Amino acid sequence: MTRIELPASAESIAALKTGDVVKISGVMITARDAGHKFLVEHFIERSPQPDEAELFRKLSSLLRGGVIYHCGPVVAKDNGSWRFVSAGPTTSIREEPYEHKIIEAFGVRGIVGKGGMGEKTLEACKRFKAVYLHAVGGAASLIASSVVEVLDVHKLEFGVPEAFWVIRVKDFDAVVTMDSHGESLHKKVEETSTRHLDAIIKEIIQGK
Repeated sequence: MTRIELPASAESIAALKTGDVVKISGVMITARDAGHKFLVEHFIERSPQPDEAELFRKLSSLLRGGVIYHCGPVVAKDNGSWRFVSAGPTTSIREEPYEHKIIEAFGVRGIVGKGGMGEKTLEACKRFKAVYLHAVGGAASLIASSVVEVLDVHKLEFGVPEAFWVIRVKDFDAVVTMDSHGESLHKKVEETSTRHLDAIIKEIIQGK
């Protein structure tokens, strides 16, 4: 088990390999479909507009050496303060068109979600020293217990699940499934499954 403190250095990320179990502590940010689309269209494909300059500064600071969590939380507000009730990971492949651009432009060191991502993200992890981390699906309430503080929220007009939630986590558990050396457990599982399926189909055809 490896402890990762955010913001993370390129060296600490490069030391991670697929299969490593990590505990993450520090400040991370959630983002889903609307957030990824916004980052690319407003801050990468064009220069930030004057009314977006402050948000760009804040998000850039959070993302540099930071972690994006693919999460649509359930939240509550007590005495004016937000808290996470549920914080399960969402399917990451939906962000494949955007993630490689965000990793490069903002210096993101980690992506947390479920299900893995594709070749563009894997290549960006290799080129820019980042990792993809798999969180446990179906453990949303347990994961929420690692969120010790909600520091801020941006773009709440996107809706609660799609907003950028800035959270402080302590001992957030995850497994490295895509590393900065070009290795992907998701790709290996897919290749192995395909070989087994081909073998089964061949046996069925030969048995007829």
